[in-house]
Amino acid sequence: MLRYIVRRILLLIPVLLGISLLIFVMLEITPGDPATQILGGDATDEAIAELRAELGLDEPFLTRYVKYVWNALHGDLGTSYTTKQPITQALMRRFPPTLLFATLCSIISAIVGILLGTISATRQYSIFDNIARFISLLGISIPTFWMGLMAIILFSLKLGWFPSSGFYGPIYWVLPSLTIGLVQSASITRMTRSSMLEVVRQDYIRTARAKGQSEWKIITKHALINALIPVITVLGIQFGNGLGGAVVTEQIFSIPGLGKLMIDAIKSRNYPVVQGGVLLIAISFSIVNLIIDILYAWIDPRIKSQYAAKAAKKPKEAKEGNPA
Repeated sequence: MLRYIVRRILLLIPVLLGISLLIFVMLEITPGDPATQILGGDATDEAIAELRAELGLDEPFLTRYVKYVWNALHGDLGTSYTTKQPITQALMRRFPPTLLFATLCSIISAIVGILLGTISATRQYSIFDNIARFISLLGISIPTFWMGLMAIILFSLKLGWFPSSGFYGPIYWVLPSLTIGLVQSASITRMTRSSMLEVVRQDYIRTARAKGQSEWKIITKHALINALIPVITVLGIQFGNGLGGAVVTEQIFSIPGLGKLMIDAIKSRNYPVVQGGVLLIAISFSIVNLIIDILYAWIDPRIKSQYAAKAAKKPKEAKEGNPA
């Protein structure tokens, strides 16, 4: 298992290099010039050329990319065009709110989705099952930004229960986390229900019932544990999307996170901030996927036993191939 984790970590290197190259190419072909954006339309050609030379934009594309990768390997992601501050510091200030927001949304979606999906599967074709499927269908169909706006109008403007913007304390976390978490729980509900319906029809579930085990123990100890693997996959994808795809949500609720920082950077053609933000999101998403793979082995002993069997098989083959 340790060898598998090390191999997955090493595979992150070409992935991150490919992502950095892709974002460099996309920003290179994007219309607009950062120097013109900073100085304004009335700036002279000489001033624009001088600023481009100061920012290093007059150098060839490959030279700038190699310099960026070399500096990034040493922890230097560049300097912001607008604030003149190190980008690493700006990202570290904005990343914690985004990480907290994604974590809260994932916790809410996991609790609500797994609970509703499990009850829906164990009460198939009942009234509760029909209601749960209808609600999950609505959750998948409703756009996140529309749900956020409606939540602000109802719970902030009309009822005055929660603040409409900011992310500065627990009271500020409730509205955006519940809004996005409940929307995400719709897909978790559907996945849990589908996986549970497949598991409860297995022979070992019927054997457990024939032995007289309680229904609660059968569902929680035998069925739910084996049904969680596809659910964990969806949860990991949603958590990764929360880190990188919460741009619109952070704009709606004015959350001072990574998404809002990147939106402002794109508007001002602040390319180093965009590059650093995308790279940080890619690293975070890759780490989440690695954690998911480790959770697979922890939940399903069959996966862990496969790696253990391979590790034990190699020394045996080496011993047989080299007789004393």
